[in-house]
Amino acid sequence: MSNFTPLLNSYNWDTIVADIYNKTTVDVEAALHNNNRTLEDFKALISPAAKPYLEQMAQLSSALTKKRFGNTMQMYAPMYLSNECQNICTYCGFSLTNKIPRRTLTDSEILKEATFLKNKGYNHILLVTGEANKTVGVTYINNAIKLLKKEFANITIEVQPLDQDEYELLAKNGLYAVLVYQETYHREEYKKHHPKGKKSNFDYRLETPDRLGKAGVHKIGIGALFGLEDWRADSFFTAMHLQYLQKTYWQTKYSISFPRLRPHSGGLEPKVVMEDADLAQVICAYRLLDEDIELSMSTRESEKFRNNIINLGITSISAASKTNPGGYVVEPQSLEQFEISDERSTEAVTQMLKSKGFEVVWKDWENRW
Repeated sequence: MSNFTPLLNSYNWDTIVADIYNKTTVDVEAALHNNNRTLEDFKALISPAAKPYLEQMAQLSSALTKKRFGNTMQMYAPMYLSNECQNICTYCGFSLTNKIPRRTLTDSEILKEATFLKNKGYNHILLVTGEANKTVGVTYINNAIKLLKKEFANITIEVQPLDQDEYELLAKNGLYAVLVYQETYHREEYKKHHPKGKKSNFDYRLETPDRLGKAGVHKIGIGALFGLEDWRADSFFTAMHLQYLQKTYWQTKYSISFPRLRPHSGGLEPKVVMEDADLAQVICAYRLLDEDIELSMSTRESEKFRNNIINLGITSISAASKTNPGGYVVEPQSLEQFEISDERSTEAVTQMLKSKGFEVVWKDWENRW
């Protein structure tokens, strides 16, 4: 069956990097004036040559976002169910090599966390676990979805990649969306950061969105972890992956997220530093490439950055997130997956959004069980 791997293999990483860095101001201006932008235009918009055009890109991105999404901002909250993990990942606090207390929530603890988030107004929930098949495999995830589907309008998961039939089972029982980040599309660099565990299989992870599309999951979220490799190249391959998926599984909705390496237990320093202006540039570039794509921003980023970037193209945002299992109520002191930067309360973030003219959306009425 077809998948994205052959297409990715037909491209050379170093060639793409050279293409991006060789773009000129002429290429950037042509991309800005093109109403039907291509991946070549995207290369220009994420290139160093586009830096002086960031203000123009921001204005265009903001206008396109308002045209498509109005002044709405979708709110969501992550719920970490477990930090048990069989993988070694150099950048993650849950990595098998980190000697930390491991915790997996019981049914009653899941419901306690759910009650807290419901009382805060959240109707979109993101369930997150480490990758430990025996303890938090399909059976555990399926049970959690069944527990929570009556409580929330929308359930998304960010867990270990699964097989197509397993996604079909979860979708039947209430799963709406799946987030799966390739981390980096650079094969050799990927191997360095994933030396042990099922996640070390680059192709199996790469083909996860294909299995999701074939399983009929409503929405797929993709992205790269900025800092592992050249962020411009990873952004290009993410965009290429997106367009492949949109063409192949055209009935599915898609989203892009923008995680940057954050401090954690293990302490990997970024290979390539992505500055705030760089992240703003790539967010605008995605919006100029695709005015329909949902763009999401987590609390990894600072309060100041999030206050500014929401005007440029972001359509969904989290607030007061906890990245440790049971972090809201059950066990607030357990180890986090990574450190939060924006620590404002849900109420403070929603007030900020309203002060900037946004309508805060808690429930997507298009989604029905």
